[in-house]
Amino acid sequence: MKISTIRIKGRDQLSLWTESGLLPVSEINAAFGTGFPGEMLKLISSGRIEDLSHWLNSAKIDKTVTAGLIDPSSAEFAPCYRRPRKIWGIGLNYREHAVDLDETAPEAEPASFMKPDTSIIGCGDTIRIPFQSRRTTAEAELAVIIGRECRNIEREDWIRYVAGFTPVLDMTAEDILRKNPRYLTRAKSFDTFFSFGPQLVTPDHLGELEDIRIKTVINGKVRAENSISNMVHPPDRLVWFHSRVMTLLPGDIISTGTPGAAVISDGDTVESVIEGFAPLVNRVTDLKKV
Repeated sequence: MKISTIRIKGRDQLSLWTESGLLPVSEINAAFGTGFPGEMLKLISSGRIEDLSHWLNSAKIDKTVTAGLIDPSSAEFAPCYRRPRKIWGIGLNYREHAVDLDETAPEAEPASFMKPDTSIIGCGDTIRIPFQSRRTTAEAELAVIIGRECRNIEREDWIRYVAGFTPVLDMTAEDILRKNPRYLTRAKSFDTFFSFGPQLVTPDHLGELEDIRIKTVINGKVRAENSISNMVHPPDRLVWFHSRVMTLLPGDIISTGTPGAAVISDGDTVESVIEGFAPLVNRVTDLKKV
């Protein structure tokens, strides 16, 4: 199942991807009396994401419902949701990216950091380069969305606790970070520095996870590309490892690291392009030029 949050009459509403277009869950509830939560985080937290997937696979969507379909090309996408309890980022999870920063990829344990939810934007929103930075980068990543509360899980059970996956663009004020590695949190935490969406794809809708390729694209040009199979710490290890640090909650995000960052400038178009997902696209504005 593929689901998105779109803005309809100023409100963020959960919608399903069908062969004919986007179908708001509110239309499903009105037509079938199903009572599914109309917001993505509430759906995940309620534990009903699998119920909705099963319903979609078995439902007969007739003309009374298709009248509410929305063409994805005209949809206004929002972030998948706006208030996760935690956003984990993973640094230097590809050896090639570590070389870009004159660093060595941490082999023994993941290099993780946290970001605030005030950094969140969605597909189509504007990334703002802050006044404090003259070298900001964007990084395409795949994020794991936690679906069930978990703590100290077994690594082989990790997928049971996953609601789905989504593209991410993670921004860094690289010049601030290069001053001192202790400035990492500040360099990662400016407003608009975490874009995610436009789709959450459930595990059953993806093929072999390790074969999926991730691309950082700037103005239509691929600036970095790699596959999940080349991660130092793959998604299953990241979920397992962090469940041993703190309790993971429904809607928590683990952004799994980038194949490579690219410097962004005023007027650029940045994309996170991941096989099996609609691309995540954002424009860039440099606040120093506004």
